[in-house]
Amino acid sequence: MLVLLGFAMIAVFMVLIMTKKLTPVLALIIVPTVFGLFAGAGLGIGDMVMDSMKSMTSTAALLMFAIIYFGLMIDVGLFDPLVRFILRKLGNDPAKVVLGTALLAAAVSLDGDGSTTFILTTAAMLPIYLRLKMSPVVLTCVAGLANGTMNIVPWGGPTARAASALKIDVNEVFVPMIPSLVAGLAVVLVFAWILGLQERNRLRATQPEIWGTPDTAEGFDGGTPAGGGRTGSGGSGRSGRGSAPVPATGGPAIGGSPEGSSVAVLERTEILVDSSDTAMADTALDPNRKTLRPKLQWFNLALTVAVMGMLVADLVPLPYVFMVGSAIALLVNFPHVKDQAAQVVAHAPSIVAVVSMVMAAAVLTGVLKGTGMVEAMSAWLVQIIPSSMGPLMAVITGVLSIPMTFFMSNDAFYFGVLPVLSETAAHYGISAAEMARASITGQPFHMQSPLVPAILLLVSLAKVDLGDHHKKVLWRSAVVALVMLGVGMLTGAIGIH
Repeated sequence: MLVLLGFAMIAVFMVLIMTKKLTPVLALIIVPTVFGLFAGAGLGIGDMVMDSMKSMTSTAALLMFAIIYFGLMIDVGLFDPLVRFILRKLGNDPAKVVLGTALLAAAVSLDGDGSTTFILTTAAMLPIYLRLKMSPVVLTCVAGLANGTMNIVPWGGPTARAASALKIDVNEVFVPMIPSLVAGLAVVLVFAWILGLQERNRLRATQPEIWGTPDTAEGFDGGTPAGGGRTGSGGSGRSGRGSAPVPATGGPAIGGSPEGSSVAVLERTEILVDSSDTAMADTALDPNRKTLRPKLQWFNLALTVAVMGMLVADLVPLPYVFMVGSAIALLVNFPHVKDQAAQVVAHAPSIVAVVSMVMAAAVLTGVLKGTGMVEAMSAWLVQIIPSSMGPLMAVITGVLSIPMTFFMSNDAFYFGVLPVLSETAAHYGISAAEMARASITGQPFHMQSPLVPAILLLVSLAKVDLGDHHKKVLWRSAVVALVMLGVGMLTGAIGIH
């Protein structure tokens, strides 16, 4: 009964948020409550949820003050030069922008912390997506895929958990999986390029007067929209002003320099990089926003480097690091109390969205654990595997890791389920190391779970609906996970006995 209720609860939750019948917060509260009462939790369901919520408070504090800090840094202009540099390198081509997003997210993921990866990636790339009228869902999809794939690095968490649970050396788990990691990243980059091409075609279809038409190379020849570098007969391309206004997307208006000439390409690129007043209007990089603090650029950079240094050094709990960092940033950049309060209020919608979701997730995890659903589901999965499939236990574990790490925490899977599966596999001559390697292949899928605070932070910062994110990312993350598992089998890291 608990097994059926557990799987049904997860299925109902996913259907409701992906069809947008309920918001994720409401689904996380209502669905587990109903199924928990059916499971016989009674009035004890309150204690289950509160016990789970205690472990969420530090995460909620971290996300709250991280949103304030990096939101403030965007407002004061810290990331403006970085975005302009990225634009200069990537141009105005959506395909290159999405590919750059994947590369940036993968590189930052080397620190092993998902929250830091999503904060930095969103801060650098979201203004570009908004400026070019690209879909932020593409950003969250690509960033989630890259981070999930990189999550198997030894210091990322899952690999260390698997090694600890099975009492083996972490390098014995990770090193043979390097080819799988490389293959997974290759698939992520392919997905990123395809998504970028789709965005390019969508923009051409919806705004052909700016981006050109699908049957021409126009619009992306020099990394800038079609139409030449000068805005009108007498306007300067650099100024972005003339008889025709610069579109809100950041592309120059139609007409002017001969298309295809090197001069036109150069001038169009200069307009893009120089960011005229109208080009950045209504984005996070609006050059006329009142919160800009150009004189404090170096101070804000030094403060951010110090905060990042504390994150890497791990000397002080992360929530406290962001608390202090936010307080210093507010005090220096906005010395007046009225302005400080205004800044906190300005980021209140993002804070409420992500913190409420973290607290609501405690209902789902509390019910799963408190009613015994997690244990029952794990035991059932072990029991239904027939003895004839014993030699395939490592492969089966890899496949199971995809859905199981999605609806339960890594701790629950690696310390609760994996040892049982590994003990069974040992009877068929399958080593603990092989089981550990197989178990980490599901991480690209795991990182998209609403039980992972970092993904909640990502969709909140990008102002993307979790259901929309799941529609685009889930099947792609499953493909990446299966590719990693397949490459592991081909290289012998995960064997069939």
